Parts: sequence; C-alpha cells; structure tokens
Amino acid sequence: MTDLLAARSQMGMSLAFHIVFAVIGIGMPLLMLVAEWRWQRTGDRVYLELARRWAKGTAIMFAVGAVSGTVLSFELGLLWPEFMRFAGPIIGMPFSLEGFAFFTEAIFLGVYLYGWERIAPRAHLAAGVLVALSGALSGIFVVIANAWMNTPTGFDLVVGRPVNVDPIAAILNPAALTQTVHMTLAAYAATGFGVAGIHAGLLLRKPANLFHRRALVVALLVGGPAALLQPLSGDRSAKMVAAEQPAKFAAMEGHFRTGRGAPFVLGGIPDADAQTVRYAIEIPKVLSFLAHGDFDAEVTGLDRVPRDEWPNVPLVHWSFQLMVAFGMFLVLCTLLAAWAAFRRRELAAQRSLLRLLVLASPMGFLAVEAGWMVTELGRQPWVIQGVMRTAEAVTPMPGLVVPFTFFTLLYVALSAAVVWLMRRQILKSPDVEERPSLAAPLPQGA
Repeated sequence: MTDLLAARSQMGMSLAFHIVFAVIGIGMPLLMLVAEWRWQRTGDRVYLELARRWAKGTAIMFAVGAVSGTVLSFELGLLWPEFMRFAGPIIGMPFSLEGFAFFTEAIFLGVYLYGWERIAPRAHLAAGVLVALSGALSGIFVVIANAWMNTPTGFDLVVGRPVNVDPIAAILNPAALTQTVHMTLAAYAATGFGVAGIHAGLLLRKPANLFHRRALVVALLVGGPAALLQPLSGDRSAKMVAAEQPAKFAAMEGHFRTGRGAPFVLGGIPDADAQTVRYAIEIPKVLSFLAHGDFDAEVTGLDRVPRDEWPNVPLVHWSFQLMVAFGMFLVLCTLLAAWAAFRRRELAAQRSLLRLLVLASPMGFLAVEAGWMVTELGRQPWVIQGVMRTAEAVTPMPGLVVPFTFFTLLYVALSAAVVWLMRRQILKSPDVEERPSLAAPLPQGA
C-alpha cells in the first residue's frame, strides 16, 4: 500500500465512521424535542420517557462523535498539510463557526440532560431547541467547507498561491446551498428511519407495547417528510454537479460520450476501457432532462475530460446508484405509512409495513455513506477541484500504513462499545401496554 493510498484510506475510514455520529447528532435532538413537546402538550408520560431515553442516546452518540471528530481534525493537519496550508485562510471561518456550534450544543445538551427537575418545562424545551439547532448548524458548517472543495471560490490564484481571499464568498460557493440542504435532510431521514426500524422490530414481538408505538410515530414524523423532500433536493444537487463538476456527473451516471438527448442509465457495470456501461437499462433522453431541464440538451461525457482526471468510474457509479435506490426505498416506506395513517389504521398492526421498516432501518445510513463516496471519490484526483491534486496535498511522512492500522482497530473498538451501550438502552425500554393517565401532573412551572 502506497503512502498516498494509506492516507486516503485512513481519511476515508475516519469520515465513514464519524459521519454516522454526525448524522445522529443532527437527527436525534429533533426526535427527543418532538417527544418532549408532545408530552408537554398531552401529559402522556410515555412521551416523557421517550424524550429521556433519546436524550441519553444522544449523549452517548455526541461523546463518540466528539472523539472521532477530534481525530479527524488532527488528521487534516497531519495527513494533508499542504491542503491546510492552502485552504486554511479561505475556509477557516466555517470551521470556526462549526466549533462554536459544537460547544453550544455541548452546553445545552448538559442543561437538557440535568435540567429535568431543575428548570421550568418551557425553559427545558427551549434548551432542547438550542441543542437541535446547534447540532444542525454544526453539520451545515462542515458541509460548507466540503462544498468549497468541490466548487472553490473566494480567492484569486497567483503563482500557485491564494490571494485576495474573501471568506464570505468562499462560504457562499455554488455548491454550499444544495449540499447543506441535501445532507441535513439525509440526516433527519436516516436517523428517523433508523429509530423507526428498531421500534418496528420490537413491535413485531410486542405489538401492544405503547412505548414502541409512540416511538414509531415520532420517528416517522421526523424521517418521513425528510425522505419525501430528499429527491427534490437530490435533483437540485445533480443539476449543480452537472454544471460545476461535469467529470463527477459523468462518472455518477456512467456517461462516457458527450451528446444530446443523453439516456439515463440504471444499474450496469461501467467499462472505462470500452467506454460503455454493460448490462445497463437505458431510458432515452432522461439524463439530459435531469441535468439541464431539456430532453435534447447536451450532456458532457468523460470523453471531454483528460484520462488522468477521471475518477474511479465504477465505484462512483455504483455508489450513486445505491444512494438513489436506498433513498427511494425510504420514500416508498413513507408513502405506505402515510396511506395507513390516512385510512386511520394503527401502524403497529400493519405487520408487513413493520417488516419493511425493519429492512429500511440501516438504509438511510447506507445512503449517506454512499453519497459521501460519490462526493469524495467523484472529485478525485483533486482535493480542491481544479486547483490542487490529492497527491500534492499529502504529507511526505513515510509509513502511513501504521496509523491507518491503529485507527482502524480504534474505530472497531469504539463501534463495539457504542453497540453495547445502545443495546442496553433499547433493552431497558419499559413494557407499557396500557395508556397512562393523561392527568399525570407536569413538573412545577408547566
């Protein structure tokens, strides 16, 4: 393994691990917030228990995410010093704002966890709002920095160095809005369906359990709307990529030859040497419409990109196809759940739907992982699109396979610890089969 490959593998593994906790850190606070709001509105203490349990789960995920995020921040400087030297003055602002949002989330998560009987319920709910808001902003600021790597703006390049730096223009880069919206919706959809799938599985064994029935509804209220909005967000993202990163778009779609009325390719095995996608299903002219809103528009293919600037076409194409497939499955589950609710059917009694939700439980996270593979692999061989190659950014330090091996073992251990802790939280769920009294008193100050 070359040092460049070891550095890329370590960074990729670290991002793949951390992004799970980043996604949960965005989505879980909204779940606990909705549960507490419904408790304060109805007095149903099952919602109170849900909010408490989800708050503990959020704290566990927040702690592990803080560890993996700290590792990532060190890796940026140690593995990619040339990148940080070049990009630091330009995208330092979103990273600084992310740190501010992170500390805000940590402070108010502490207030939320330890303030149940110490502050008024409205103040406690407000603390939860700040946790959810700062968690979302933390993710948004990091994604803005990544968007800048895809569409770099806010500087002039003179003799290979950035001058006339404008941090605000860097933040407002062309990819910032579409990427942040797409990622935030993905976080809510993945977390919502991840939680829904867990409680759906438990309802298959205990269909009368009120705790799991309440949890299922709240999780779908968060994950369902996000899943429905995601295809619209994805469409805007795809149009942005087609305009700003034609090589990435061509790799995503398996589009080798430039032409008008380009077909949309489903599945298949890209053959870069033959410049074709074998065993694929082609839908005529649809790719032109998706890229430019015109069935006869010209779509740039990889034939207009120098061969040494091609990304890994099979990996990018398959990752994109999987992301779309997982996302559409979540849309299907949302529509089926909405139809059952419209017909006033108890979701816990729809065993076929519960089985689909169990199957969907990991799909949101798999879609997120696949989407980030598209984003990062599709930009290769550039670390900053069109400005700096990945090989130019890596550290000259040899022996990078050693830290790669060490951190792989570290992440395996952390994963095992998280699974063990979360399993304890889930197995301790109360066995509530009768509706609690709505007259149960709220804490003083409600």
